[in-house]
Amino acid sequence: MEKLTESQIAEALAPLPGWSVVNGKLHREYRFADFIHAFGFMATAAIAIEKNNHHPEWFNVWNSVVVDLSTHDAGGITAKDTELARTLEALADKLQ
Repeated sequence: MEKLTESQIAEALAPLPGWSVVNGKLHREYRFADFIHAFGFMATAAIAIEKNNHHPEWFNVWNSVVVDLSTHDAGGITAKDTELARTLEALADKLQ
């Protein structure tokens, strides 16, 4: 898996509002109604994440989930990360 160029990353993020590049990783903070919705997002996402064998760095406090994506083996952001970002957006849309 090859790292994406800056222009490829920008193109991939165009339809994903809220996503940005922070410290060389795709970054997004989700806010939900409460802890149950935030945890439900993480639990639901875990199934898709495990299926694709591509795991995020994420952090949860009460109603927020902070997600950072990069492909460690490639040393940066790859198509796997943008694909996972799209998956997370679709799941979050159902819970927000």
